[in-house]
Amino acid sequence: MCTEHGKFKRRDFIYGLGASVGALAMSSLIGCDQHKTTTDQLPTASPIAPLALRPPMHRGKAKAVIFLMMEGGPSHLDTFDPKIELEKQHLKKFKRQGEQFSMMSSGQRYFVKSPFGFRKVGQSGADMCDRFVHLSDVADDICFYRGAQAESVNHPTAQYHINTGSRFGGDPAIGSWVSYGLGAMNQNVPSFVILPELAYPQGGAANWSNGFLPAHYQGTPLRPIGSPILNVEPPPGLSRYHQRESLDVLKTLNEEHQKIHPQHDELAARMENYELAFRMQMEVPELVDIDKEDEKTKELYGIGTKETDAFGRKCLMARRLIEKGVRYVQLYSGGWDSHDFLERAHGNLITSIDKPITALIKDLKRRGMLEETLIVWSGEFGRTPDNGFREGGIAYGRDHNNMGMGMWFAGGGVKAGHTIGATDEIGMEAAEVVHPLRDIHVTMLHLLGLDDNKLTYFHGGRYKQLSQFGGKVIPELIA
Repeated sequence: MCTEHGKFKRRDFIYGLGASVGALAMSSLIGCDQHKTTTDQLPTASPIAPLALRPPMHRGKAKAVIFLMMEGGPSHLDTFDPKIELEKQHLKKFKRQGEQFSMMSSGQRYFVKSPFGFRKVGQSGADMCDRFVHLSDVADDICFYRGAQAESVNHPTAQYHINTGSRFGGDPAIGSWVSYGLGAMNQNVPSFVILPELAYPQGGAANWSNGFLPAHYQGTPLRPIGSPILNVEPPPGLSRYHQRESLDVLKTLNEEHQKIHPQHDELAARMENYELAFRMQMEVPELVDIDKEDEKTKELYGIGTKETDAFGRKCLMARRLIEKGVRYVQLYSGGWDSHDFLERAHGNLITSIDKPITALIKDLKRRGMLEETLIVWSGEFGRTPDNGFREGGIAYGRDHNNMGMGMWFAGGGVKAGHTIGATDEIGMEAAEVVHPLRDIHVTMLHLLGLDDNKLTYFHGGRYKQLSQFGGKVIPELIA
């Protein structure tokens, strides 16, 4: 143990206790219960290569995830879950016993019908807002789910919940859990990548934090403007040979320090990050250069057109990242919090994502990648069937609603061409195949070959998992 002026450091003494007396006590407990836990433990990640590829816990249908996050909470009633009853009740006073939803607007409330038309699309006859001009082409590749329920109606806590399984922040993101459970498919690029808006979502970078997992598993955000990753190129005049020499010297010094402080895993993570950054210099510049794609592909994604260029670039980048072995990619589209001017706000946003998302599905399918890539489309919660505004029909909007929300899935082993679950006749609450978000998370892990009950990490005196306290796979969603 390290000493300073002949005395033990207090911090090292406490760490030492954890490695001696505490370890003996833990060994005794494990020994008493070994018959229960031996077969359920996750294979330990190597401290030398924590992102080394690891086998799934069972045969999974997906190898990677693209999560399309519609930040702000898109209205299920105005996208994929139309309600005839709202046509009948439009502008009638809204009354409901035991109201337990967001009361964002004070005063009298009124039912509000959708400002959009709907139509049946595909051979499956899925319901789709008429503003989705292109997505109808791939309707039979999509599994629409109407039975989800969130826990929070506040944006930051709801964002944390859908991204990390906890409403309070500080927990690992889903992408971190996936990287921890399966490792990286390509050691030269990050395993978990975020494609944010210029402004980060509510709750900030905690939405893709590694939480209490080792630092290797945190998400890597790529900048939407300018160079996606700063300083990925070496400084002028510095060769890779000299970089390698410097890293080797630094590695030797860090390894000596780590021998004295083996309990500090942050140092090991930093060492690995240096090495990853060195490897990324060879692969990332070409990976993020979407201008090398042919014009036909860029046009497919809507790149070069004002309304679709920004999200189109993200969708094309997501395909390239998955193609290069990135395990989990999350794309953000912001501005869906439409408390007023719903027709204008949702209409413009639908136009911005419609063509790019359709292109993403088509592109993955033609490359033979859709079956092994799980696509998820969702916001952090749904919207209410009513609103407090009544100003000539101009400012109609909807409030936050955690009791009923819509989402959809494609690829990765889900039941394509189906609509699963339902909300009630006004769209206020999920009514059929009802599941909390933790069951969505458990189902996502299952499709990747991971078992939420076995994918655990010891922290704070107990084994923790993504679902917090257990969840169920939703069999209706799985092909």
